[in-house]
Amino acid sequence: MISPLAYVDSAAKIGKNVTIQPFAFIEGNVEIGDDCIIMSGAKVLNGTRLGKGNKVHHNAILGAEPQDFHYTGEESLLVIGEHNDIRENVVISRATHAESATRIGNENYLMDGVHLCHDVQIGNHCVLGIKTTVAGECRIDDCTILSSNVILHQCCHIGSWVLIQAGCRIAKDVPPYVIMNGNPAEYHGINAAVLQHKHQATERVLRHIVNAYRLVYQGNFSVQDALQKIEDQVPMSDEIHNIINFIRNSKGIVK
Repeated sequence: MISPLAYVDSAAKIGKNVTIQPFAFIEGNVEIGDDCIIMSGAKVLNGTRLGKGNKVHHNAILGAEPQDFHYTGEESLLVIGEHNDIRENVVISRATHAESATRIGNENYLMDGVHLCHDVQIGNHCVLGIKTTVAGECRIDDCTILSSNVILHQCCHIGSWVLIQAGCRIAKDVPPYVIMNGNPAEYHGINAAVLQHKHQATERVLRHIVNAYRLVYQGNFSVQDALQKIEDQVPMSDEIHNIINFIRNSKGIVK
């Protein structure tokens, strides 16, 4: 159902069973997939592509122009997957350049006032808490939780199954499976409860993850030496392999 009180540009592509409530605003270069709900006051702007089953709450703005001095008016994209819940007052910007896209995966939950800047890449099953701000070109991998009022500086990479607690400011990469806490943010252990119940990690694997991060964060080693010791001392698994690859490819992790 499309309310006659909503503005929907005639060039917009609207799927089946889409609800657009009064006073929503849909621009022309927009695609909205089947079964989406666009609530009153929400704005879906040029360059936005919404997959199936997304819910966009009141006053959210999707596809805002990038707040980037390099932006010159190019027709860039915001690509959002399926079954995301985008709450009130969320702002998500398009990419800076035409060949790029800000991308959000599937089944993410973006709480009130979240701001995602240009070229951000978010995986699947993530939760971003109230008023969290993610600067341009950040990447957040699957199943990660950012609590309320977290700030990610530009170009940070956050690994999968990470928990960043409320109010943290993150200026470097955060490797997978860890908890970050405090200001300045620091390692606060591994995300064991979530890993055990959602990722189904065994006690043995959890111990190996703990041992790997003990070498990284609590040993008196350089990062490269810590990685070598992990390879030498910690039994290999997919999780340990992910840790090593993430840190090795990072330009610098939060220490």
